[in-house]
Amino acid sequence: MTEQSKSGRIRGNGRRRKQPAKGRRVVTVAAWTAAALVVVCGSGLGYVYFKLDGNLQGVDINAQLGTDRPKNVDNGSMDILVLGSDSRSGDNGAYGKDEGGARSDTAMVVHVYEGHKKASVVSIPRDTLIDRPACVDERGTRVPAAERAMFNTAYEVGGPACAVKTVESMSGIRMDHYIEVDFTGFKKLIDKLGGVEITTTEAIKDTKSHLDLAPGTHTLNGEQSLGLVRTRKSVGDGSDLGRIQLQQAFMKAFIDQVKDVGVLSNPKKLLDIADTATKAITPDSELDSVNELMGFAQGLAGLGADDVHMVTMPVEYDPADPNRVVPLEAQARQVWQALKSDKPIPASATKDTATGKAEGLVR
Repeated sequence: MTEQSKSGRIRGNGRRRKQPAKGRRVVTVAAWTAAALVVVCGSGLGYVYFKLDGNLQGVDINAQLGTDRPKNVDNGSMDILVLGSDSRSGDNGAYGKDEGGARSDTAMVVHVYEGHKKASVVSIPRDTLIDRPACVDERGTRVPAAERAMFNTAYEVGGPACAVKTVESMSGIRMDHYIEVDFTGFKKLIDKLGGVEITTTEAIKDTKSHLDLAPGTHTLNGEQSLGLVRTRKSVGDGSDLGRIQLQQAFMKAFIDQVKDVGVLSNPKKLLDIADTATKAITPDSELDSVNELMGFAQGLAGLGADDVHMVTMPVEYDPADPNRVVPLEAQARQVWQALKSDKPIPASATKDTATGKAEGLVR
């Protein structure tokens, strides 16, 4: 990914930005997978700001996408595209061969309702066949449109801006922010937090993700957590939909764990977590400084697991290829229209859709 110059970036207009609230300085990062919200505390010391600012390298989505985007509806809500990349470069090479192009292994649209007391998260299966719009990548190269392309190829061929363009084309909703989370950074962040407690109702043993859990309660370290959110073949029907169900259950536990971590009384742990979190993410250029990230975070700090409703975009298995899924158009429109109107997603939108049959396996 090309690094963007902070001094030369172009700001978009009309975005729903809020000034940082006064009081306790809490940096909340909408993190990966079923990412979604990592709450870490930031220090007011100048050298800490300098250190954390240096970790953040943003990507200017606004400049790459231009004006051909859905209307910005200023109703007090906020929409964030969170991606977990499956790049195998660098430290991530331990999780598979680098074949020259990263894909969006996990994708979620996080909709924070007006007042920022509730949120809905819509997971988009990476194997969904969609009509991918034409876009421009970070080098300024035009990427042509494609029919029946897998959703995760948008990031592969055009990077973050093309992923955002594809989601906006599917949903009709303008994304206010983009946050990408890296495999290795995710693992390190879990370790800094002291692990995440989950309960499995059945044994999970997966040779590909190297996860081996007996039924019962476990405190997962970073490697185990990464294994859980990557597990697919050995749970439910072996599909990506089952993995999404594991991811969503894990993120519920993750959000609660973060809110209970108690770093305010431990300045060193506080700094270690903030340092690790800011290294783990690539945000859009409106969140690539500590002050900007802090203002964003303080608007989300009150959200707990019970305040977040998680669903998967309504899909069915593709009749022509059982290894792929296709959107259920009418029900998907219900989901996106609800978010666009800042309303709860109706139960009818996700009724009788394809699932990975892994619900309840982790809680």
